[in-house]
Amino acid sequence: MTTLRTVTVDGSPVHVLEGGTGPAVLMLHGSGPGTTGSGAWATTAQALGATWHLVAPDQAGFGRTPVPAGSRGGLRLWTEQAAGLMDALGIEHYAVVGHSMGGAVALALAAARPQQVTRVVAVSTMGAPGAPLSAELDAIWGAPAGPLGARDMLSRLVLDQALVTDAAVDARAAAMRAGAAAYASLFPPPRARWNDDLTLSVQTLAAVSAPVLLVHGAEDRVTPLATTAQPLLEHLADVRLHVLDRCGHVPATEHPHEFRQLLSRFLSQDRGQ
Repeated sequence: MTTLRTVTVDGSPVHVLEGGTGPAVLMLHGSGPGTTGSGAWATTAQALGATWHLVAPDQAGFGRTPVPAGSRGGLRLWTEQAAGLMDALGIEHYAVVGHSMGGAVALALAAARPQQVTRVVAVSTMGAPGAPLSAELDAIWGAPAGPLGARDMLSRLVLDQALVTDAAVDARAAAMRAGAAAYASLFPPPRARWNDDLTLSVQTLAAVSAPVLLVHGAEDRVTPLATTAQPLLEHLADVRLHVLDRCGHVPATEHPHEFRQLLSRFLSQDRGQ
C-alpha cells in the first residue's frame, strides 16, 4: 500500500509517494514536463512494496514540490534535497533508483553520501562526462503544455507507439498543465547548459563506491546508449550494464516485468537473497 504525503526538507515542502516495508529505496524521476514521483514509479512501487520501503518524491519544480525560495532547479539542489529528504525521514541507509535526470542525481548522491547509499540503479541515465544534449531531449524539455505537446513528448520517449494511448496523452497533458508555471523556470533555452549542469565530473564518478547497475534501452533516442551509459563504464568502480532490446527511454513502462526483475535481483544482493 502506498500513501502520498508532504515532508518538510530544509524549510521547504517535498511531496512524496511512500509505501512498502523493508530496506529503503529512494526513487528519483526524470525531467520531462508533467513528470512526478508517483507518475513515474507508482506501478513499480505497487509491485515491489511487499519487499522494499519505497520513497518516490516529486523533485523540486516537479509535481507538487516547489523550487525553494531564492533557488532554482539543478543538480546541486536536487541532490541536496534528496539527501535531506532521507535525513528528514530518519533513514540512514538506502539504495537509490534514478531515471534519466534522476539517474544523474542518484550518482551524485552516491558520491556525496557514500556511507548512506548502498546501491544505485541508473536507468536511461544522464550524467556521463561530455554527453551532448540530444535533439530528442531538447524537444522534450521544450514540449508545450497540452495534448499535442504531450503526444509528441510521449512518442519520443517510447519505441512502441502503441503505448501512446489517448488515456496516457490526456493524463500527461493534465500533469503538464498543472506544473507548467514551475517547470517553465527549469530548462529555458538555450538548453545545452542544463544538460551540462547534469553532467558529472570524472572526480565525482570516481567517488561513487556503491555498486551501480545501469539499465538502458537499445533504441533510446533521448539519452543514447553510446553517449550516456557506455562512457560511464569507464568511470565507475563497481558497475554493470544491462541493455534491453526493443526499448526506448522508459524501461519501467516498456518492459515492466523484466525491469522489476532486474531491480529486485540487484537490490536483493545486499540481503543475501
